[in-house]
Amino acid sequence: MTPRKSVETELSRERIMDTARSLFVKEGYQSVSMRKIAKELDYTHGAIYYHFENKAELFYALVKEDFSLLDGVLEKILRQDFGEREKLRKILLGFIEFGLTHPNHYEIMFLTRDEDVQSHLKKGPDQSYELFAHAIYELCGRKVNMKTIWSIFLSIHGFAAVYCRSGQTYEDVSDLAESHVSLLLKAIDM
Repeated sequence: MTPRKSVETELSRERIMDTARSLFVKEGYQSVSMRKIAKELDYTHGAIYYHFENKAELFYALVKEDFSLLDGVLEKILRQDFGEREKLRKILLGFIEFGLTHPNHYEIMFLTRDEDVQSHLKKGPDQSYELFAHAIYELCGRKVNMKTIWSIFLSIHGFAAVYCRSGQTYEDVSDLAESHVSLLLKAIDM
């Protein structure tokens, strides 16, 4: 390792986060250290501490960024000029597509099992779920209850989780995703 890299290969928060995300998914939170991340990047661990105080701060930065990205997908769909049924369809498909397009993000956000970080993973999911639930409620003409919204969420989450871990892309399963979402829309009379 060289003490200082050229400006072209300067270490950024984004590079650290991308590398850490990949390592956390592959090896688990407990098995990854700041030194391991630095080694993967070919930097000293001190260079990482310049950007993040510790591993927990780095992990939570990932969670925050990933949920912000998912929220952005939902908000973009909500701003589009479609009818309610089409927006609802696009939201459900958008969630699935997000999971399959960003499997490492999805894994960090929803499928992390490590007990040390589980209790701290509440804020991002809660805010995103609230945005999702409110959108579903409004787009269904306020005719669905929270149990139904939760069931819809669990259904699309389950679909995304299964295919996220299969290595298949959204394009590989888009017909199945469309069929799944159509079934959900029929179930809620949309």
